[in-house]
Amino acid sequence: MLTFDQLLAGIVIPLDKPRQWSSFQAVSKAKAAVRSLYDIKKFKIGHAGTLDPLATGLLLICVGKATKQIETLQQGDKVYTGTMALGATTPCFDLERPIDAYRPAAHITRMHVEDAAVRLTGEIDQIPPIFSAVKIDGQRAYQIGRETAEPQSLPAAKRVTVYEFQITDFRAGSPSFTPPAVEETSRMPQTNLYNNPLGTVPEGLPQADFRIRCGKGTYIRSLARDLGEMLGCGAFLASLRREQVGTFDVSSACSVDNIRQYLEDLTM
Repeated sequence: MLTFDQLLAGIVIPLDKPRQWSSFQAVSKAKAAVRSLYDIKKFKIGHAGTLDPLATGLLLICVGKATKQIETLQQGDKVYTGTMALGATTPCFDLERPIDAYRPAAHITRMHVEDAAVRLTGEIDQIPPIFSAVKIDGQRAYQIGRETAEPQSLPAAKRVTVYEFQITDFRAGSPSFTPPAVEETSRMPQTNLYNNPLGTVPEGLPQADFRIRCGKGTYIRSLARDLGEMLGCGAFLASLRREQVGTFDVSSACSVDNIRQYLEDLTM
């Protein structure tokens, strides 16, 4: 185990964040583990790059002087895997809120999706989701999005880089799929954060699994939205996992229940 001075000199804890946990909750869990192990109250701790509650995977938690590396760590390329559902949309581009519209998608093939993915590779202008941490007139976008049924303004487009956008699997939609009725409640404002944390993908919608390598500031939810618009059928992010950040890989990350043991096993 590291000494107290070695800890404060700076460490990075690679954490495998579970679904439905916010990045803030994950940092709080790590903070509690450090406090209990070293019997200290005040120390610097933070994370390098927010990971949405509905996403799983690698979250880098910096302790002590390693917090000075947060900006540098955030500059690293990221690798994500997951699934996009086609033929429907949600206001937040993922399953935090219920589906608000359906469009025909049974005709969509893997080739269609792969062609759209190629068009979304390289330097692109991307509008972040209204449910995001970017600021609009000094206010976080997610605060506007979660408190307003129809936001009056959207985040400004930003230039991002998608180095690779691979479709790793595709499941065609069912020709007999009948969209269920869209509930009016899906359009109502929800002031509580992450009020619909475990939405589901209706059986019969096409689904595309992907692997994406991208630069800083890329929103995978927005890529799902843009891919759906290119295909003319709509799409949303059904699942997401962050596999890599820079040189860190989720295969070497610890679980939220194993942070204390991870710290005990650390040596210089």
